[in-house]
Parts: sequence; C-alpha cells; structure tokens
Amino acid sequence: MSNEILKLKPEAVWSYFYDLTQIPRPTGQMKEVVEYVAGVGKKLGLETHVDKVGNIVIRKPATKGYEHRPVVALQGHLDMVPQKNNHVQHDFEKDPIQARIDGEWVRANETTLGADNGIGVAMALAVMADNSLEHGPLEALFTIDEEVGMVGAFALEAGFSKADIMLNLDSELVDELYVGCAGGVDINVRLEYKDDKPVPANDIAVKVTLNGLKGGHSGVDIHLGRGNANKMLVRFLKKATEEFNISVAELQGGSLRNAIPREAWAVLTLPEEEVKDLEAMVAEFESLYIGEYRGIESDIKMRMERLADLPKTIVPQEITDNVIQAVEAVQNGVITYLTDFPDTVEASSNLAAIKLGGGELTVTFLTRSSSESRKEMVASSIESVFSLIGAEVEFDGAYNGWQPDAHSHVLEVMKRIFKEEHGVEPPVKVMHAGLECGIIQGVMPKTQMISFGPTIKSPHSPDERIEIATVAKTYDYLLRTLKAL
Repeated sequence: MSNEILKLKPEAVWSYFYDLTQIPRPTGQMKEVVEYVAGVGKKLGLETHVDKVGNIVIRKPATKGYEHRPVVALQGHLDMVPQKNNHVQHDFEKDPIQARIDGEWVRANETTLGADNGIGVAMALAVMADNSLEHGPLEALFTIDEEVGMVGAFALEAGFSKADIMLNLDSELVDELYVGCAGGVDINVRLEYKDDKPVPANDIAVKVTLNGLKGGHSGVDIHLGRGNANKMLVRFLKKATEEFNISVAELQGGSLRNAIPREAWAVLTLPEEEVKDLEAMVAEFESLYIGEYRGIESDIKMRMERLADLPKTIVPQEITDNVIQAVEAVQNGVITYLTDFPDTVEASSNLAAIKLGGGELTVTFLTRSSSESRKEMVASSIESVFSLIGAEVEFDGAYNGWQPDAHSHVLEVMKRIFKEEHGVEPPVKVMHAGLECGIIQGVMPKTQMISFGPTIKSPHSPDERIEIATVAKTYDYLLRTLKAL
C-alpha cells in the first residue's frame, strides 16, 4: 500500500488526506469517517460536536489578542464520489484509495481520488491541529453526504455553527475566488411496459459498447463539450434501428447523477445476415465520434461482440422507438450562460443514467442553474419530452443556488491579500457546480461566505487528480486569510 504522498508538503495537510484515503467513504457510508474526524477533534482537546445526522463542528479558541475577531468556519464535506474504470477491481465500501504521485499531480489507480473534498477536510484539520498559527475564533464544519442530495447541509440546524464568516474549501481551481453557485434538481423518469415480447425467430444477440470517454463533473466540466455516452449510443441506435431489423433487449449507461456518463452499452438481436453490416456501422460511428470530438475526447471506442446466449425477451418496438426519440430530443449539456459572467454556465442538464429492459425504463438527470426560473424551465422541458411517451417524471432533491455578494468583508480581505502577493486582484467568479453554501446560507443568512481551493482536474471520474503545488499555495493563502480576518 503506497504512502508516498506523506512526503509532500505541507506535511500535516497530506498526512490527514492520506488518512482519509484509507477510510472508505462513498456517499451514504459515513460512520467510519465521522468517527475519525470527530476523534481528531477530541484528541486535539478541542470542543467537538456531532449532530443527529453526522455533521461535525470542531471549535478552536482564538490566539491571544485575537479573541474579538469574527468567528470563522472552515467548511468541507466528508463523502466522495465512487467512480472507477470497468476493468478495475475496487470495492469503494471496503478498499482504501491507492493515491500516488504522478509528476506534478496526485491521482489514484483508475478510481476517483477523493480530493473532492478530502483535501479541503485535510486543510481544515491541519489548521485545527497547528497551535503556532495566529487567528480569531475558529470552527471546522464538516458535512456528510454532499455528493448525493447534500444531505448534511440540508440537515444543519441553526446554531450548530456560530460562524460569522465561512470559508468553503470545495472549489477546484487555484487563485480563483467563488462568491456564488448554481442550484440543482434531480429528475427521475420511469416507464413500465409488459415484458413478454419474445426474441424474433432466427435472431442472434450482440452487445454494442461505447466507452473511453473522459466523463467528469456534471457542473465543473459541463462546458468542456465532452461526450455523453448515453446520448451518443442512442444516436447510434436511432440510425441502426432505421436501417436494420434490430430489436433492443437492454440499454444501460451512466451511474451517478453528478457525473457525465463515460460508458454505455446495449444488447441487441438481429438476423444473422445483418451482423456484418451492423458491425461496419459500429466502426463508422466510432470514426464519426472520434472526428466530432477531436481535441476534446482522446480515447473513444465503440465495439460489437457476439453473445452466446439470447436474451429472454426484447423491448417492444413502440417502446424502443419512443425511448430513442425522447433521448435524442431531450436537452443535454450547456443550455444558457450568465450575462454578467459570460464564461460561466447559467443552466445545464446532465443525462446521467439510463436503464431499459426487463419491463422498465429509468432515466436520471441533474439539472443545474444559478437562476431558479431557468432551472425550472430546463426541468420542465425534460418533463415535457418524457411525458409525451407516457413516462412518469418526478423532481427530487432540489436545492437553491448561492446568491453572490460582491462586496462582503471577507472578499475584500482576500482580494487585498492576493493583490499584495501577486500584484493583481484574483478572479471573482460564480461556480456552475453545486456547493453547500446556498443551502447553508438559508440556515445562516447573516454569515459571509466565500469558496476557494487547490486545482483538481476531472473530479467525479477515474481521471481525478490534484496539482501538488497548488495545495501548498492554497494552504498558505488560507493561513494568511485567517490571520487577517
């Protein structure tokens, strides 16, 4: 088991991060990591509280002479997104993350690293452990299950945190300050059908797989134009079902609502004499996609394999046609950009997961927007498309965006510190990804908030990695900010 990241600086930050990599902590499995973090607070002799759902607050008294400063909370979430490449044997509920140094980066072995938001948690713990620092009264506020439903943030009760200022450590691009973020809503589509349609006589079965896409975070990476495996495979199926006598037995792609789907596959049946032509179409679409996504995707693969066993049933043709038409028609990716922040996505949709077969269709979307009306507009358009094919559409887990305050005291302080160091002011932005700040703002409306962090690339995907130099840079910025607030 590699522990080479323990050699990196700041040593305390990387030591706590290493500990977190050894604790399985996918969303929904919080018991062990809550016990660990709360245990750190207690071992440090600091006031530590765990609420009824598992959120933690650790309080550290002010340095002498700083007692009358505002209370500052360092905030992060304890869970991580469990994603791996298909051929990798890794059980996120049992196995530690194998973090390793790769040049200027730290990454895992073909799984998510958990730097989102483990590095923020590690920074907060390092601050709480260091008695040489100068600061006002501090809190470290850790929430559970952020990645699916922001459960911990929604469960926060007034008074659990006493912060006047909150520094959210969950941003992913060094030297940028975030003062707002998008809200979101999950959209769950469901359609049942009678699963008794037999495979046509003399058909054989094949499996068509599309993989090799980069995927990524459905907020942070949505503007990059990466391929959505679900949309791409269904586009192929539309053409294939038009030209061949194909029946769909199963269709599946994607998994997590907040991850751009990297892989999708379909089990099809068709006459033996059409197999070679279908295989040629698979190759044509692979070439087409490689060309269309040149410069964006680098490893697109489409493959077809013959299956030894026939499926028990196929999806009725009417259902197949309706699903293909709906998935083709529905909005995906960036919908609108912010007028005041032209490079920032305002509204987007991620067709995250689809599963068809066995008498049921399920489709999952995550729609995001910093505008409530835009969020409702995009969600309504998705509802309209699937309602036309008779599917049930439910909205779940809605959360508000974080409204920007471009004139807060904490922002002015952090801009001044940055300018003293670099000679220019830092970029101040609104993030399209969901942060807990919007929800926490509802509980703590008078608390000033800002978000920043080191550079993390491809969160929510097996390519997740963190730039080593930016960790030290961000931590130094954090320490200088705490001294100045």
